[in-house]
Amino acid sequence: MSQVTEQEFFGGAIKGVVPQGWIDSSTLREVPDHQELFLSPTTLSTLIIEINQRVSEEETRSTLSTLTHQPPIPVSGPDSIDQAAVLYHLHDLCDEGDTVQMLAPPQRVDIPRISSSAPSGPASVKAYRSAVSFTTPKKEDPTLFATVQCHSLLVRLEAQETDLLVFFNVPREEFEKEGNEEGFNMEVKVAEGIVGALVQTLEICDWGLFV
Repeated sequence: MSQVTEQEFFGGAIKGVVPQGWIDSSTLREVPDHQELFLSPTTLSTLIIEINQRVSEEETRSTLSTLTHQPPIPVSGPDSIDQAAVLYHLHDLCDEGDTVQMLAPPQRVDIPRISSSAPSGPASVKAYRSAVSFTTPKKEDPTLFATVQCHSLLVRLEAQETDLLVFFNVPREEFEKEGNEEGFNMEVKVAEGIVGALVQTLEICDWGLFV
């Protein structure tokens, strides 16, 4: 995995890590208040940390029923609704005409630093990792497509009615133009490593952020 740097998010209310040398985009342009965006200095890859309203069970079930291109997710069992919430947030990233390929279905992971500090106890926190590939038709020629691999982490904070999201996006096109499949694979490994590092290091220092 690439080297990482400890990083504060949302004014220090949340802490974690980012790849070493990545650029905080808020120093370049305005970023929405609910989002932190970091840019690779050498590629078009991005890392996004985002706070959203917790998706309701009704919304997740509705989304699951419309995503016919996705592998089926069990509609029973303790994790089914939360797994569907992952798909809801990923689908929310799509533009019209996009297709989504599931590379790694949502899997529950332990997120120790957040769980141990949760005011309502560890049971109120659930986290899921997944990976998908987005394919988008190009506007100048709809027969051509751009592909982005997205590695994600969803942390569901039940008591705070919040979904905390991490997206690490790796566009394939820049590597394809150079015939650099190895470079793309290395960037994907960076994405996997950073999401894994955030699973272990994400920490909520000020739970008042969600009030």
